[in-house]
Amino acid sequence: MLRVFSLFLLPLLASAAPRSGHVFVISFDGGNPTILQKADMPNFQRLVAEGAHTFEASTILPSKTLPSHTSMLTGVDIAKHGVDWNDYLPIRGAVKVPTVFELAKQANPAASTALFCGKIKFRHLWKPGTIDLFDCGGVYDEKPVPATEEKKLVPARGLVERAVPYILEKKPALCFIHLPDGDTVGHKIGWGTPEQLAAFKECDDALGRILEAIDKAGLRETSTVILTADHGGKEKNHFNPVPEDIHIPWVAWGKGVTKGRAIGKKSVMTYDTAATVLWLMGVDRPASLDGEVVTEAFSE
Repeated sequence: MLRVFSLFLLPLLASAAPRSGHVFVISFDGGNPTILQKADMPNFQRLVAEGAHTFEASTILPSKTLPSHTSMLTGVDIAKHGVDWNDYLPIRGAVKVPTVFELAKQANPAASTALFCGKIKFRHLWKPGTIDLFDCGGVYDEKPVPATEEKKLVPARGLVERAVPYILEKKPALCFIHLPDGDTVGHKIGWGTPEQLAAFKECDDALGRILEAIDKAGLRETSTVILTADHGGKEKNHFNPVPEDIHIPWVAWGKGVTKGRAIGKKSVMTYDTAATVLWLMGVDRPASLDGEVVTEAFSE
């Protein structure tokens, strides 16, 4: 009898009660914090003021889009996740370590998950059965991506047109949204240029629409939003081990967040995002994670 009772307890021990009903992670590709603070980004600045933030968080080395986002969404450094390439290479398959989407589904198969991205290389983060919707300017299934789309790039304006209806209808438990415009312009024209500041303004407009959708869906009181970036940038690149390339913003806003707090911890890492997401969702943190929960940002 005791053995049967213990078996019933196992699912309960696998996860705790969620601290947030809905978690949104929004990444500003190429978001050098110094430059973001100079751009006309009222929505970003409002969440900074109303939430908890640091502008001295760090990404991994090398500070490239796919490896960095992989660390952000798996909670481990590049030595563990092994994604050291930065293009869509179908032959490499999906990341070999668990993602936050995968762990969320294991803990609660009914949890709805979605990933909206501006670059098709995020496909490497999609394992079957872990993400309910993978959208890169269109809905993708498990079939191979056409060769003509392997360099696909979707701007923030197009992404948000697709993300907003989904948020309103599905009310996802975990939603990741990647806004690529700042990085695109940075490589073409340069970091900190008027053109890049305008690109970040476009991303902020997209953020505003996402926040409106969260409100309209009735999720404001039960949602936590994390704003961050994969890397910064300087001149026309972001691959060097210098503060301009490595430093990223890390902002938490919404349910459970301490309002108006400047995070004092100097070692917030991009893989701490995954640990924090799992903690917010009540999912146990695997022992293999390098990331730690940014508890300083929260009041509970």
